[in-house]
Amino acid sequence: MLAGFYPIARAALFALQPEVAHEASLKALECGVYPRGPAADPLLKQHVFGLDFPNPLGIAAGYDKDARVPDAVLGMGCGFAEVGTLTPRGQPGNPQPRVFRLVADNALINRLGFNNGGHAAALRRLEARLGKGGIVGVNIGANKETADRTGDYVRGIATFYRVASYFTVNISSPNTPGLRDLQAPAALDELLCRVMAARAAEIAKGAPHKAIVVKIAPDVAEDDIPAIADRLMAHGVDGIAVANTTLTRSGLSDAQRREAGGLSGRPLFRRATAMLARVFQATDGKIPLIGIGGIDSPETAVKKIEAGATLLQLYTGLVYEGPGLIGAIHARLTQEARKAGGLDRLRGRAADVWAAQPLG
Repeated sequence: MLAGFYPIARAALFALQPEVAHEASLKALECGVYPRGPAADPLLKQHVFGLDFPNPLGIAAGYDKDARVPDAVLGMGCGFAEVGTLTPRGQPGNPQPRVFRLVADNALINRLGFNNGGHAAALRRLEARLGKGGIVGVNIGANKETADRTGDYVRGIATFYRVASYFTVNISSPNTPGLRDLQAPAALDELLCRVMAARAAEIAKGAPHKAIVVKIAPDVAEDDIPAIADRLMAHGVDGIAVANTTLTRSGLSDAQRREAGGLSGRPLFRRATAMLARVFQATDGKIPLIGIGGIDSPETAVKKIEAGATLLQLYTGLVYEGPGLIGAIHARLTQEARKAGGLDRLRGRAADVWAAQPLG
């Protein structure tokens, strides 16, 4: 019922500065004020990363940066939650204002810069929910002022290994200077060697295998996609998240389009989905992909799966459409899965079409 009030709530939230509105939404979830999602149809169940996802839809990292509301996210009908990005030390991020609504384009620009309270605070929250169930991934990153960025990712694995359902290694944010350089093959080799060694060390102590997903940018040069995919496969990553925000600004009309930072929302959909399909082809469909970027309707959710996604994440679409979008996507995916004989039959069936789309 609460989902039906979103047009009124949106007007109130959009009267606030974006970060103030974001904090208000987090507080509402902390207080239990959110629409409870219905149980997903069994047709939507996915076994991925050794985990049983009740449905393939989650909210992307960046919403619940400090692991404050993962259970509320699950309660709204998401099949999984992802917290972070978390860095070893808390940091304030970039100066405000740093989030901008492009209402004319159904988009956001942010230059937050991994603002978060650090590992220790988030770990306490995640330890407190142990035993509640549900899939909660931990998105890890590096502090802006660090001498060893790769070491920060290793610390993330070690710190959260007991409480994370899976990990996402975020090397794709455009708002930490030099972070995207870690996507270059040589730097990626060093990073993944150390991250995988950190996981192996936990397993050697008797801990279970936890999946490691690598999140890449939609601005990767087209010619670099095969080399990046090759390195990710060579190191045995369990999944690839495609993609983070973009620095491109083509086709925008809102007056705030010139603000610096990463662009998310509807204008990102075509580029991110074409990138997703290229990664699907480069990996021969052998690695589960998380499709992110521009999902703001049931139709766009279906197209992500057809381009090659196994799981989906959204964020900006919820800002504009509200929590009712979650149920609407469930209904459409169930309908399409029933027609096709399962979600697996949808996956990648339009990858060739999407991979042929220009990235520019």
